[in-house]
Amino acid sequence: LSPERIARQHHISVRYLHRLFESEGTTVGRYIRQRRLEQCGRELARRSRVVPTVSAVAQRWGFVSPAHFSRAFRAAYGVSPREWRDLRTGWEDLALPQTVTDLLPSG
Repeated sequence: LSPERIARQHHISVRYLHRLFESEGTTVGRYIRQRRLEQCGRELARRSRVVPTVSAVAQRWGFVSPAHFSRAFRAAYGVSPREWRDLRTGWEDLALPQTVTDLLPSG
């Protein structure tokens, strides 16, 4: 996922995309990172017979290394990915936050 791909999918310029996010007080990069972390959190909290490794989840969602992912996850949620997984919070059932489409003007 990249700003270029998002802009192309929504038929807007990359510059305009960046301005939309700036008006919301964030950046495209932060938004992408936050969404990836949220998806990782959901996947780690999912109750299933096959418990994913932290490394597998990090790789699947585009993090360069498990260490980088663990630092980013802890900074965002205050616990390590392993602690999060072990707590089994059921967080994957929560509603997704706003999407890129929600930031685009109607009409």
